[in-house]
Amino acid sequence: MNLKTESLFQFSSLTIILLLLAFYGGTYLLSLLIKKDKETTSGFMVAGHGVGFGMGAASMTATWIWAASFYAAATSGYKYGVSGPIHYGFWGALMILFIYPFGMRFRELAPDGHTLGELIHARHGSSSQLILAISNIMGSLISLMVNFTAAGALVSVLSPLSFQTGVMIAGIGVLSYTLTSGFRASVFTDFAQLVALMAIGVVIIPAVLFAMGGPEVMVSGLSNLTLEQQDFFSSEAFFQQGAPYFVAVLAYAIGNQTITQRLFAIDKTKIKATFITATVGYAGIVIGLGMIGLMAVTIGIEPLDGNMNNLIPQMVSTYLHPVFIGLFFILVIGSLSSTADSDLSALSTIMMADVYGKNIAKKGHVKPKTMMLVGRGTMIVATAAGLIFASFKLDILVMLVFVGALWGAIVFPVIASVFWNRVTNTAFTSAVIVGLLLFCVARFELVPITGFTALFFEILASVGGAVVIGLMVFGFLGRKVGMGAAAITLVLMLIFATGFLRQYMVLLASLTAYGASTIVCVIVSLMGDEHFDFDLIKQRVGNYDKNTDMPSSSKS
Repeated sequence: MNLKTESLFQFSSLTIILLLLAFYGGTYLLSLLIKKDKETTSGFMVAGHGVGFGMGAASMTATWIWAASFYAAATSGYKYGVSGPIHYGFWGALMILFIYPFGMRFRELAPDGHTLGELIHARHGSSSQLILAISNIMGSLISLMVNFTAAGALVSVLSPLSFQTGVMIAGIGVLSYTLTSGFRASVFTDFAQLVALMAIGVVIIPAVLFAMGGPEVMVSGLSNLTLEQQDFFSSEAFFQQGAPYFVAVLAYAIGNQTITQRLFAIDKTKIKATFITATVGYAGIVIGLGMIGLMAVTIGIEPLDGNMNNLIPQMVSTYLHPVFIGLFFILVIGSLSSTADSDLSALSTIMMADVYGKNIAKKGHVKPKTMMLVGRGTMIVATAAGLIFASFKLDILVMLVFVGALWGAIVFPVIASVFWNRVTNTAFTSAVIVGLLLFCVARFELVPITGFTALFFEILASVGGAVVIGLMVFGFLGRKVGMGAAAITLVLMLIFATGFLRQYMVLLASLTAYGASTIVCVIVSLMGDEHFDFDLIKQRVGNYDKNTDMPSSSKS
């Protein structure tokens, strides 16, 4: 059975504009409740390092649930069947859990920090810090683009308004409430947005299920699936979706300033509870959203115009009353806005702390007013850039895997730099460059990946797989167990992955970035003679509001 809806339900232009004005107007009014007459740089960047458990967990969950969580989760369910939603939601949730042990280390080394780049600057200097900052800027700009693109697409399919109109309204709306209080506004509005998101999600997902005939219709429709789609342990789903996404979001957890910004903002004693709660919340919501894609494939729905991004709007439009469609519209706008405001806050913090504070202002002469101007100016420029880039309409799932894998080259050098005193600036920089280059060679097949060349990349990828597992185990169980897990994984990968992994180029390239950067980082570090004193980081990373206009010669 193939069901092909020719068009989606559409609201009038006035109705959509009123819904958007109600959402963004309400969010802006909420942000005014926490507006301060004189905002501090610490408050603007990390809310004074004192975000509590409830606000922190809500903000972390809302930030992690972005446009991709809707469209790509449903796409995964549609393409890969019963295991698709799990492969998207579970691995993404696991990475929230994964980051908190390393976040505790970041906070231990730099209790007054604002960005991971500041910590790396104190550890290595400007070149390593700027590599991290540039990768963060690229990632956040791409995220902005994706979220604005999703807003434009949603507005264009559910109303007569154009794609560009939806993009513009979303961009201006997010900027309006984030510009006033920065990160504090982002966290505060995230809480309200998540409450609405969960309340609406609890209604929308079961409503679609029962409107299409209930669980019995979905179960009977499983016969429409291929054998791979019916298999909960599908190897195709794991190697094409689960494993590449697992590797990608691991890099996201380390390389994305929106995540590390919350690690520096949340009360240090609440980090563990906050991230465990966010892990459970994210998994529940996103797996549920992925089930809409599974519902669609079981009853034979074909995506409108062949575009997977139309899948959720199509299901909601086909089976639900206009009131529910309106709620769904607010649900998606809220989720993408919560991530977009986090990206604006992240970008402003990077420019304030990493660029202005560490590389432009003279040592000891950082001016808070200038820093605030830099932050707000960055938000305006970033919004404009995101609106322009949104016109490219790139595939969300491909973008997610690509950017995450790109950050894979940074993961080991960053983590090693905060635990191992032998890592040098040269080792960090060269490891990232080599990792990125080899990733690009493999991902875009710049040379034929056959024969000895394929074996070479599979060996690097095997090291990368060992690094991924080893780091995860190390974070929770310590160095010895982590190294043991890495060694076992390496042996298994060398046995089973060689001759096989070349069939899955996305996964091969992603793991290559991890493996190559790790090998180069370790070798170059051992060639040097550095033994860094980690206590120096705490002295070099401070509060800009307290330590301003001090002579550069003063020493603690």
